Amino acid sequence: MEDNNKNALYCSHCGALIDEEDDYEEVNGEIVCTDCFERHTTTCDRCGETIWTDDSYGDEYTTLCHHCYENHYTRCSCCDTLIHEDDAAGISYVKDDKVTIFKKPKPAHKIHFNEPNGTKAVMGHTRLATQGDKKHNFNNHPFSGHADKEFAFAHNGVLWNDKDLRKEGVIPTSYIDTDSYIGVQLIEKQGKLDFDSLQYMAETVEGNFTFTMLDQYNSLYIIKGSNPMYLLHFETIGLYVYASTETIMKKALKQLGLHKFESKRVDTEEGDILRIDRSGKITRSQFEPRIYRSKYLSWYDDDCSSYYNIHEEILLEYCGCYGVDSTDVELLLDYGYTCDEIEDMLADHRLLHEALRDVKYMYGEDIYEGCYGGAF
Repeated sequence: MEDNNKNALYCSHCGALIDEEDDYEEVNGEIVCTDCFERHTTTCDRCGETIWTDDSYGDEYTTLCHHCYENHYTRCSCCDTLIHEDDAAGISYVKDDKVTIFKKPKPAHKIHFNEPNGTKAVMGHTRLATQGDKKHNFNNHPFSGHADKEFAFAHNGVLWNDKDLRKEGVIPTSYIDTDSYIGVQLIEKQGKLDFDSLQYMAETVEGNFTFTMLDQYNSLYIIKGSNPMYLLHFETIGLYVYASTETIMKKALKQLGLHKFESKRVDTEEGDILRIDRSGKITRSQFEPRIYRSKYLSWYDDDCSSYYNIHEEILLEYCGCYGVDSTDVELLLDYGYTCDEIEDMLADHRLLHEALRDVKYMYGEDIYEGCYGGAF
C-alpha cells in the first residue's frame, strides 16, 4: 500500500486522486485531472498555449496568456479596450537628396517621429512580424535599396517564395530574414528603379502584397497587389495621403484635422503600378497578377472548384496572429464581408464579435455551432 501511494497521481488543481486507468492532462508541467482541465483551462488565442481560465489576460472576446498580452497587446488609456500592438514601425523621407530611414522595434504610438523642415514626402509603415525577428531592427520596414537611385521600400502583406528564390539562385542569401526583403533584392538585381524593374519584381514574388517605394528624388511608387490600398488627393492643399484601408484613413485624417479639407480618391486596382513625382503628377503602368488556387474550400461546398482569392487566403492564414480562428474568417467571407471589412474587424474584436453574432443569427444556431468555433 505504501508503494502504491508513492506512485499515485493527484490533480494539482483539486487534489483528486487520478486512477491508473484514468486520463489526465498537463498544464505548465503540472498534472491535472480531465474534469479540471475541461472546466478550468482555456487556450491563448494568439499562441495556442493552455492556461488557467483565471490567468487569462484578455477580454470577453479574446483569451491571452501573460506573455502574449505583455508583448503584443495594450489597452486604451481612455476606455480600456484591448488593442493589438504592431511589432515595429518606421518612416522614410528625403533629406539633402538622400533617403533617410528611421525605424524602431516598437509600436508606432511609442515612437516619436520627427521629419525635417522642407520634406516633400514621408512613407510610413507599421509591422506585424510574421517572419524575421522584430528585435533585429534590420528586419523591420522600411528597407534601404540601391539601384540607379537610392530608395526606401515597404510592404504590406506576406510573401512565401523568398526561400525558393534564394535556393534557386535568383537572389542571394541575406542576413535580413524578413520575407519582404526579396522585393528590394529583385529590384537591385535589375540595376534600376523604374516601371520595368517594378513589373519584374511584382511578377516574380508570390504572396499577397501592396508595395510602396520612395526614391531620393521624392517620387513615391505604389505597386497594388491583392492587399488593400486607399489613396486620397487633396487638390486644394497639394497633398496625397495613403493608408491600407478606408477605416484607418478616416481615423488618421480626423486626428490630423485633414478631414475638414475636400479630397478625392485615386482609383487603384490589382496589377496597377503608380508613380507620384514631387510635383504631384501621376504616371501609371501595370503588371500581370498571379492567380493562386486556395487550399481552403467553402464550408458549404463540396465542389473542388470553389476557392478563395489570394487576399482572402492570406487572411485565413494569418488571422491567428490576431487571436482569430480561421473558421470565423471563412464564415464572414462566405457571408459576403469584404477583405477590407474583415481586416478592420481583426484590429477591433468588438466589431468582429458583432458581425459573427449577426451572421450566426442569419445562418441559424445549428449551422453556426456545427461549422464554426471562434473564441468570442
